[in-house]
Amino acid sequence: MADPWAFREAVGRWAAGGSCGRATELAAELGLRTAVLLEGPSDLAAVEALAGLRGRDLGAEGVCVVPMGGAMSVGRYAGLLGPPGLGLRLTGLCDERERRYYERALRGARAPLPGFFVCAADLEDELIRALGTARVEGIIAAEGDLRAWETFLRQPAQHDRPRHPQLRRFLGTKKGRKIRYGRLLAESLDPANVPAPLDALLASL
Repeated sequence: MADPWAFREAVGRWAAGGSCGRATELAAELGLRTAVLLEGPSDLAAVEALAGLRGRDLGAEGVCVVPMGGAMSVGRYAGLLGPPGLGLRLTGLCDERERRYYERALRGARAPLPGFFVCAADLEDELIRALGTARVEGIIAAEGDLRAWETFLRQPAQHDRPRHPQLRRFLGTKKGRKIRYGRLLAESLDPANVPAPLDALLASL
């Protein structure tokens, strides 16, 4: 039985210059109708965590969430998965600073930007604002990362910075941390206070 991870890997090989054959086969086997394009694995972790909390089985709904390995890859992935390629409906998240780049790339792939939902800075920023800094610090402590967090705060570059940007920076200072906390922060959201871009994305699927 095909699984979304196999499809993601096949698309990654295709995007790197490989054959489209395996991705095409898996898309048919999975019954895919929609591809959710995300910048990286931390966004994937957050989207899948929230979908799970809402009782959604995206794979069973014909939806595959695809991390692109960076926003600059959106044109390539949109061309492979959208109208010029597999013909899937495209949606996803993008950051405000990259909106114009997405507009150009998606226009070239004949895919509309209105299907993409815009984060003010990035998804981690949206999650921290939704939870509040005190709640995020509590999650860090509960995960056993309090000592690392306190060490980080003693760095000269962090002196006198507001707590919100400190937290954003901390999440990106260790390999794998953004992915782990992408899931943890999404799982900790109040159902009534989900960041608007994330909420709108799930509602559109």
